[in-house]
Amino acid sequence: MRSDARCNRLRILEAAAEVLAASGDVSLKSIARRAGVGQGTLYRHFPSREALVFQVYGEEVDGLVTAVPVLLGGLPPRLALRVWLERLLDVGRCFPEFANAMSLVTGAPAEHCVEAYRPLLGALSTLVSVNEAAGTISSGTTAEDVLLLLGPLWHVEARAEDRARSDRLFETLLRGLCPSATAREAPAGAAP
Repeated sequence: MRSDARCNRLRILEAAAEVLAASGDVSLKSIARRAGVGQGTLYRHFPSREALVFQVYGEEVDGLVTAVPVLLGGLPPRLALRVWLERLLDVGRCFPEFANAMSLVTGAPAEHCVEAYRPLLGALSTLVSVNEAAGTISSGTTAEDVLLLLGPLWHVEARAEDRARSDRLFETLLRGLCPSATAREAPAGAAP
């Protein structure tokens, strides 16, 4: 990549991080303007809003991806899935634009979103496959299914009574995914 293109890409990412962190106009046009580039330049680097959002929140995505082998190495499959989904849910709650991007690509992601979305989907696919092999998740469940079911929980408000509702819905989701579960698993870090 040429140095001017690399500089443009970095300016776009910096501007997007600032715009996404602030309330107000989060359009791609406002991001391009803040970065001092044209919309064509922005779209050459990031062909969709979702692709840009995944890049802005790249550290969170990387953390989720690298957590999978660690979780599977130290926890039973069902608990590893639970802990990972809780972490993904927390990321979506903290970064609404990330949650929105995830919700948009869980159906049939456009080809230009697939590359940005692939690492996260791969990480969840690994967790789902390991759980299916262990018999701890409903057979035939896909990572896309899990994300589609999880999506609405990102949009539950942060008030205490709404958080309690979100927790109940999360438990219901896990019971549906893992019907052989007889009781709520211990939270991460708790003694077995």
